Amino acid sequence: MAVHPSPSSFISKPIKFGTDGWRGLIAADFTFERVAQVAPLAAIALEKSYGTDSGKTVIVGYDRRFLSEEFARVAAESIQAIGFDVLLSESYAPTPAFSWAAYDKKALGAIVITASHNPGGYSGLKVKGGFGGSVPPEVTQKVEEFLADEASVLPKDPVPGSFSTFDPWPSYCQVLRSRVDVASIKHAVAKGDLTVFADVMHGAAATGLERLLEQPIHELNSDRDPLFEGGAPEPLPRYLPKLFQAIKTHGKESGGLTVGLVFDGDSDRIAAVDGSGEFLSSQILIPILIEHLATRRNYSGEIVKTISGSNLFPRIAQLYDLPVHETPIGYKYIADRMLESEVLLGGEESGGIGYGHHIPERDALLSALYVLEAIVQSGQDLSDIYRQLQQKTHYSSHYDRIDLPLANMEVRSRLLNALETNAPKEVAGQAVNDVLTIDGYKFQLADDSWLLIRFSGTEPVLRLYSEAIAPEDVRRNLNWAKEWASSIE
Repeated sequence: MAVHPSPSSFISKPIKFGTDGWRGLIAADFTFERVAQVAPLAAIALEKSYGTDSGKTVIVGYDRRFLSEEFARVAAESIQAIGFDVLLSESYAPTPAFSWAAYDKKALGAIVITASHNPGGYSGLKVKGGFGGSVPPEVTQKVEEFLADEASVLPKDPVPGSFSTFDPWPSYCQVLRSRVDVASIKHAVAKGDLTVFADVMHGAAATGLERLLEQPIHELNSDRDPLFEGGAPEPLPRYLPKLFQAIKTHGKESGGLTVGLVFDGDSDRIAAVDGSGEFLSSQILIPILIEHLATRRNYSGEIVKTISGSNLFPRIAQLYDLPVHETPIGYKYIADRMLESEVLLGGEESGGIGYGHHIPERDALLSALYVLEAIVQSGQDLSDIYRQLQQKTHYSSHYDRIDLPLANMEVRSRLLNALETNAPKEVAGQAVNDVLTIDGYKFQLADDSWLLIRFSGTEPVLRLYSEAIAPEDVRRNLNWAKEWASSIE
């Protein structure tokens, strides 16, 4: 079940930018008035951060959530009113499509109305730079600073800029097709050698794969449902009953390869389901993609992983002599690294994966095409590819994450204080060998497992992550963390 807001959540909160944008409850703290307040300040922050070489054009896009088009128009008109030229999308599209548009059209940046994977009660606003990716924290901090003194930031007698609309899909699809051998995928699908299911979770990836492949696939949850069937558009097993059933049914009827692809609400996160109906998170997809891009496409460069990424990533990278860099959670940190280093792939545990030869942005549809290309060129099911990689690295592990809703900020403060002043020296009977604190607290344990405790940057949630050799050890670590958190509350 999704984490639903408590009654106290309906009190308007200060505008704060988290790991990827500002999000809030619709009609409580995400309102038309506040969007009209934040959007022009975000445009000014983009201009002050990146200069005027990129002109004064700002892209405005949106997803399929409740009132997204209306919020986007308010954002666009408020940005235009203070002197910026605005290009407003004519339809919903994936967030990476708007990042691409900002880069392709040499715009100052993009403002995207989306709450990504959050439940239906939320909306949000993401800020993208003209380089084609998430802006660093310094830019969103500027927006928060401007909110405290708007009068000194907003122009006194602005001359409104121009206003026009555009279709974000054609250019976006064209560049994605140029990165992948789409012809081989289309051929495999047409022959029946590969059957593709896509669960778009009522989100912005709807119609995406069919546009890219220019032929029908089996798309699930294509209709617009702002309530997301009472759940959340997050690529997690509990939200995918239709996809599991569809692949299970199809498996009885077909002898070819089958794959299910899963996209979050704004199509910047991906997961998959193999031909046997097993869920494959990005912890499994990223090693497969590293191997595919390094061996079949001969790409090189750094592998960038967030602190919650699997220990298999560096082992796969070592196979192909690829350097590894670790960051806090949040794709903007990966994007920063892509702008300063040669990166092959950057990926998150939560499903965001991007590529140094594209734009510095996580892109689920491009990842989906690479997954399909890997299946077609290897002639193997995804899980078979993954097992071979485990054998090559002599490393087999299991991973899981659980989210604990927090009643209020006081609970969060007590938990954080406990971690800062009295961090555990032992977890579930295993000694803590090392603690990494670049984002939350990651405890490296004596049995080579790890436990990460951190707070969500977008929701009132405590996130618990663990990886271990055996699934029972993962459950042991997570259960210990739940009990520890309960004892502090």
